[in-house]
Amino acid sequence: MASADKNVVGLLNGLARREYFGESEITDDFLHQELFPDLGREQFDAMLSRYDNLMRNIVSADMDFNQLEAFLTSQTKRKQGSLTQEQAAAFLKFWKSQKVKIHDVLVQRSSWNNRLKDISWRIDLKSQGRHLQQINTPVAIVEMQVEKRSSENKETDVFQFEMDESQLSNILSSIDEIEKKLTSYAQ
Repeated sequence: MASADKNVVGLLNGLARREYFGESEITDDFLHQELFPDLGREQFDAMLSRYDNLMRNIVSADMDFNQLEAFLTSQTKRKQGSLTQEQAAAFLKFWKSQKVKIHDVLVQRSSWNNRLKDISWRIDLKSQGRHLQQINTPVAIVEMQVEKRSSENKETDVFQFEMDESQLSNILSSIDEIEKKLTSYAQ
């Protein structure tokens, strides 16, 4: 890969570090001086704006690699301001190395409450009860670990509870409704 194309990957990484990873010390001037010092300021600003817009489109669509290739192909066939094959390859290389990290940052930013860290369960038989018919009935013992969002040291609360068959059935039908709603919104 030519030096200029490595610089395109470097520019994309710099933009990502600034926009998604909170490295505010990466300025336009810094990127210009480090990566494209021979390019005029107007040309650099135009390129920076274009690449930033392309990257935002790629990130907001959370493109898989097939979508990205189709998108980049369309960008290379534009009449004005098209990407070269080498620049498109630089975008591919950038996205292959950064897709998961950027996705994780965006998911973390969009989470505003505590999150379920882990869940475990087991089935027990009741050995005691107020009424004789409650003895030897199965119950689900559930343990949930919830990570506090506001805490920097990531404290975890543990909740334990038991459910009988009808309570478990109600929860499963609620979860099924949630899954159907999510699926309908995703389509």
